[in-house]
Amino acid sequence: MGMANIASITLDVADPTTAERFYAEAFGLDSTIRTRVSQDPTTGFRGFMLALTVSQPATVDSFIASALAAGATTLKPAAKSLWGYGGVVQAPDGEIWKIATSAKKNTGPATRQIDDIVLLVGVADVAASKRFYVGRGLTVAKSFGRTYAEFDAGSGCVKFALYRRRALAKEVGVAPEGSGSHGFVIGGGSEPFTDPDGFEWQTAASLPLASSS
Repeated sequence: MGMANIASITLDVADPTTAERFYAEAFGLDSTIRTRVSQDPTTGFRGFMLALTVSQPATVDSFIASALAAGATTLKPAAKSLWGYGGVVQAPDGEIWKIATSAKKNTGPATRQIDDIVLLVGVADVAASKRFYVGRGLTVAKSFGRTYAEFDAGSGCVKFALYRRRALAKEVGVAPEGSGSHGFVIGGGSEPFTDPDGFEWQTAASLPLASSS
């Protein structure tokens, strides 16, 4: 069985054209973040967050500014913390994005360079989900007991990490309750599967290609 590396993330949106324009304008993302039409009902916290890791605070501010200009709303304004600097925004279709850096000082002008894209999913039991994914061929890169686990991205474009659902909701500034569809599908791996918390993986070939519009 092949490694389940994430090649793309397909978001369920009401209008793919509008959503793709948002991601291009906000973050300059095209091939990694894909979209498909979905009317699946979903309420409250969808149980996941996407994060962009960048090199310095000025770049964080640049991406947050372009996201807000493209129609995002602020969940947590950018601020300094123990680990660095970052803020959280919500895309018009509801996806939650954190833009952060571990650097506390700028070393030059802002760039539009993204160092890493990270998919953080909120799970009921980090240890059990970690075992599940190790069984699927993923390699743990970092792990903090029952609170957090991050996997080696391998050849994938997107890093993948597990967080306790309630802690993740608190981290992004929303209530933890939510029901219905998670609103996205992970593209990667050699066969489709669904994890213990209902997060869905498909073979990348079975998902819609990023439109070139």
